[in-house]
Amino acid sequence: MTLIHSLYRLSLAGFAAISLSAQAALPDALNQPLRDAGISPDGVALWVAPASGGEPLIQHNAQQLMNPASVMKLITSYAALDMLGSAYTWKTRAWLGGELNNGRLTGNVLIAASGDPDMSWDRLGQWLRDWRARGLRDIQGDIVIDRSLLLPSTPASQFDDAPHRAYNALPDAFLTNFGALSVRLSPGLANGGVDVVSLNPAAPLRIQNRIRASNGPCVDWRSGLRGSFRAEGKGFMLSLEGKLPASCGEKIFNLAVGDSLRWTGAVIRAQWQELGGTWSGEVRSEALPAELPEPFSVWQSPTLPEVLRDMDKWSNNVMARMVFLSLGNDDSGTPLTAERSLARLLPWMTQQGLDATQWVFENGSGLSRSERTTTAQLGALLQAAWHSPRMPEFVAAQPVVGADGTMRSRLPNTPLAGRGYVKTGTLDGVKSAAGYLLDAQGQWKAFALIINHPKAGNGEPAVEALLQWLYAGR
Repeated sequence: MTLIHSLYRLSLAGFAAISLSAQAALPDALNQPLRDAGISPDGVALWVAPASGGEPLIQHNAQQLMNPASVMKLITSYAALDMLGSAYTWKTRAWLGGELNNGRLTGNVLIAASGDPDMSWDRLGQWLRDWRARGLRDIQGDIVIDRSLLLPSTPASQFDDAPHRAYNALPDAFLTNFGALSVRLSPGLANGGVDVVSLNPAAPLRIQNRIRASNGPCVDWRSGLRGSFRAEGKGFMLSLEGKLPASCGEKIFNLAVGDSLRWTGAVIRAQWQELGGTWSGEVRSEALPAELPEPFSVWQSPTLPEVLRDMDKWSNNVMARMVFLSLGNDDSGTPLTAERSLARLLPWMTQQGLDATQWVFENGSGLSRSERTTTAQLGALLQAAWHSPRMPEFVAAQPVVGADGTMRSRLPNTPLAGRGYVKTGTLDGVKSAAGYLLDAQGQWKAFALIINHPKAGNGEPAVEALLQWLYAGR
């Protein structure tokens, strides 16, 4: 946090030297939805310019440091593509710590975790199938995972008082399924029960379900639910409680498990059993010897552009945190930290024409109360990325208006659908959007909008009004 605080002081010093006296008025198209939402223009920053470069077409509070929420993922994504390369992958290696005879391993399986941010439940299953294809059936020992590449996160690192929410999952060198379990909730009639089914089998996993169906509209249904995990045997017991409006119908609820190592063990045990394997031991964390022979099996993640599509389109915070940490990976095995990432990121920013004093980093995901930047700096980032060889991968990772990701339900069945690549962000008191939009005249515009205001949650109509205004080519 020392480096973060020093950057923040530096940012404030740079900001103080900038005159805000000549700020343009907001477009008329935004004024009405902002008034309707009770949001003052003083809490809004906007920057718009041609994507290909040139002077801004409009600036309003564009030099004002503001919390960008998940729009912060744009710099993490572009920096990763430019610094690590579009062919970059994470490689997780496994060795057999004993003799393998007739499918039986007398000894442990040893794993060197790589910080792979995209080891989903099904990808872990694919790797285990490779173990089976290589002749392993019965593990007569433990699964030992070296997780020393990432320093352990603590519950204090969580963002708010909702540790059960999947966005609060914490980074881990061996992160299984984004540190989260997905359950399907099927409410019956109001005042009746709600069926719960795990979509990510783990063994053993016992579910204690106290969720009841309720009356009323299906609005912000997740806020009415709570979940908690506790250790039970070699697995977990999940306790669920709260109310789900019957009008919601079937929903998927994602929960952060918390104990990453135990969660990995429970998932491996369930999938290994499904593959016909047996395993009598435990999963444990331990450093591996420095010198090891050729690995028994290697799992290679999808390439970085594929990982970024999973990350940005659905605004996956723990993936972004792990990609940000990977910026500091020099293959030396030294633990990855935000400070190491910043040591490489800040010089790169200068090369890209960005002003590092106008950025405050904590974890690179935007799930932060301290991260800051300006819409002018976001605009400079978007214009730099537009001219980069990595532009196609960077743009393709962003949600498409009216089509997919977090933009799938915004302005569908309108002329704007499919014409914009827009990263959005939402926190309490924050609403943001930034990206590219192809206007009606065939010109690509780059834009960044940040709202920091107690009523920012009411700002979605203003975001849509801005997109419509941009499309009209005003």
